[in-house]
Amino acid sequence: MTNDRAERWEQGRVLGSAVGRVGTQVTSKGWDLDFKQFLTVLRRRWMSIVTIILLALGVSAAITFTRTPMYESKTQIFLTVDVRDTTDAYAALLFASNRAASYATVVKSTELAERVIDQLDLDMTPEALASRIDAKVVESTSLIQITVRDENPRDAQTIADVTTEEFTTYVAGLETPGGSTDESQIRAQITDKASYNANQVSPDVVLNLVVAGLIGVLLGIGLAVAREILDRTIRTADHVAELTESPVLASIGFDGDIRAAPLLTDLGGFAARTEAFRLLRTNLQFIDLDHQPRCLVISSAVPGEGKTMTSTNLAVALAQTGRNTLIIDADLRRPRVASTLGLDPAIGLTTALVGKTEIHDAIQVHEASGLHVLASGAKPPNPTEILQSKITHDLIRRLRSSYDMVIIDAPPLLPVADASVLAKLADGVIIVVRHAKTTKDQVNEAINRLNQVGARLYGVVVNMVAKRAIGSYYYYYYEETSPAGRSDKAKAGSGRRRA
Repeated sequence: MTNDRAERWEQGRVLGSAVGRVGTQVTSKGWDLDFKQFLTVLRRRWMSIVTIILLALGVSAAITFTRTPMYESKTQIFLTVDVRDTTDAYAALLFASNRAASYATVVKSTELAERVIDQLDLDMTPEALASRIDAKVVESTSLIQITVRDENPRDAQTIADVTTEEFTTYVAGLETPGGSTDESQIRAQITDKASYNANQVSPDVVLNLVVAGLIGVLLGIGLAVAREILDRTIRTADHVAELTESPVLASIGFDGDIRAAPLLTDLGGFAARTEAFRLLRTNLQFIDLDHQPRCLVISSAVPGEGKTMTSTNLAVALAQTGRNTLIIDADLRRPRVASTLGLDPAIGLTTALVGKTEIHDAIQVHEASGLHVLASGAKPPNPTEILQSKITHDLIRRLRSSYDMVIIDAPPLLPVADASVLAKLADGVIIVVRHAKTTKDQVNEAINRLNQVGARLYGVVVNMVAKRAIGSYYYYYYEETSPAGRSDKAKAGSGRRRA
C-alpha cells in the first residue's frame, strides 16, 4: 500500500471514529441530546444527511474520474559494505543502514532525475520526474525500495529500470573521492528488477468513494445535529413546556386537502382533523373545573399560523354538540372567518358598532353546523381604537351573556396590540403555533404580551404537525377515512341571517 493510500485509509478510520463520538460529544457539551433524541434527529433529518452523502460521493466521483490514471513500477536495491577494509562486520552493517537512509533521499534528487531524462530523452523537467519517484528504506535493513509512477505502465517500468541503473552508478561516484583510484566501500546492487503492473494505483476509485462516503456521513450528521441545536422552532410538547406551564391542548396534523375542505363539516366523522378538534373541544372542559370558560380568544404569535382555521373549526365543533356558540371575527385587518364559512363578510361587528345595523341582524348562522357568526364588517381605518372602545367592550359582554360559548378570532399578538386588548375581555386565550415554523422566541414574546395585560393563557394548539412528528404531542391514532363527499369537493355551508 502506498503512502497516499495509507493516509486515506487513516483519514477514513479517523472520520469513522468521529461519527461514533458525535452522540457523546453532543451530551458532553451540555446540549442535552441523549442517544434516543440523537436517533430521532437522524430520523427527522435523514433526507438532508442522505443529500450531503450523495453530494460528497458526487464530488469524489467527479474528481476521481477526471484525474489521469497513474501506474506503478517497483524495484529494490541492496546496499552492501566491503568488509575486507572494515574490522567489524556489525559496524559495517550499521554503516550501510545509515547510508541507506541518506541514499533513499538521493533517489529523489534532481541531479539523478536529470541523468534519467537524458538517458530516456523524456519531455519533462527534473523536478517533475523527481515528484514521480519515491524511495524508502525497508525497516531494519539496508534495502531501498524505489517506486515510480507514470501515466503508462510500460513507461513506469522503463523509468524505474533506468533510475536504478543510474542510481547504482551514482552511488559508486559519491563514495569514491574525486580522482581516487580506490574502490567504493558502498556498493548498490539491484535485487528486484522493475515490475510491470497493468492495474492503476491512482486514483483509487473504491477508496476515494469510501472516504467520501464517511466524510458525507460525518458532515451530514454534524449538520443535522447543528440544525437541531440551533433550531428555535416549536417541534415537541417539551418545547412548549419550556415556555409556559399551560398545556398543549391539541395538535392538528398537516392536511394537504385543507383548501378544498377547510371545515369539519366538509370532512368525515373519523378524519384525523375532525378527531383533533374533538380532542381540543374535550380538553376545554378540563381547563378550569370551577369556572368553565365562556369566552375565549384564539390568537397566534405571528401571521400564517392557522389561527383563523383553528378558531373557526373549534367553534364548529362546539356548535355540533348542541351548545349555543358564537364566533366573532375580531381580526379587523385581515378578516377571514366569514369567507371560510361561506357567509357575507360585509355586515358584522363594525357595522353594528357604528349603528348601521342591529346586532341581532348582523349575526349570521352557518346552517351546516348551527354556528352563529358575527363577521368583521367593513374594514375600519383604526382597528385598535375600535376594539379598545367602551361600546365594543359592552357589546362583547352582552354577547357573552347570551351564548354558552363565544370564540373570538383575534389578530396575531406580535404585530399589533389588538389581541392584547381583546384578551382582557375574555376568560382566557389559546395561542396557535405552527409546528416547525413558529420560534420559541416568538411564542415567548407573545406570552409576555398576555402577561403584561393580565390575560390568562389557557393552552397552546400546535398546528400543521408533520405526520412523523405527531407522536411528539401525544397525538392519538385516528383512522383516516375518505370524507363523505370529499371527491365532490363539499361546499362550505351556506348561511342565512339570524332572524
